[in-house]
Amino acid sequence: MAHSGQYKVKNRQKYAGDPDKVVYRSSWEKHAFEWCDRRSDIKHWSSEEVIIPYYYAVDKRGHRYFPDLKITFKSGKTILVEIKPDKETAPPVKPSRKTKRYLEESMTYVKNQNKWDAARKYCKDRKWTFEIWTEHTLQRMGILKKAFKPMGKPPGKLKTASPRGKGLKIAPKPYKKFPTGN
Repeated sequence: MAHSGQYKVKNRQKYAGDPDKVVYRSSWEKHAFEWCDRRSDIKHWSSEEVIIPYYYAVDKRGHRYFPDLKITFKSGKTILVEIKPDKETAPPVKPSRKTKRYLEESMTYVKNQNKWDAARKYCKDRKWTFEIWTEHTLQRMGILKKAFKPMGKPPGKLKTASPRGKGLKIAPKPYKKFPTGN
């Protein structure tokens, strides 16, 4: 998911902000921007143009949160959207001992919850909606294609380890003999 760059807005009149300074921070955001750009039911959209103050419980200080998208539909409905991997929307699984990774994931989870609570309050005051879009949401909406999942094992192994690990033996490729029509 770590894929970033400059997004080139196609329908510049729909972008609420500077259409020359639109940055995506993941391929999922890029796909969501393309989706917003081409939807006829969207009046205007922007990325990281809204600033929401929030209190981070870990460092006990105020910070600023920039949601990924603000979308206003022609119907009048406005939503703020955060695009995150599904794994970052749930608390980390507690390991048998506290590792550095677990502590970092826990702090990220708390920070996200603090941001999202502030975003919900911000939206409620404006009669907007706050939504978190994960990879599953993006797939259901048709923004992302479903991830490739193999249909099972390939028809045979091409390489197998020899007994006692003395190199590789090439296994024959399986094939079907088709009738030639004779």
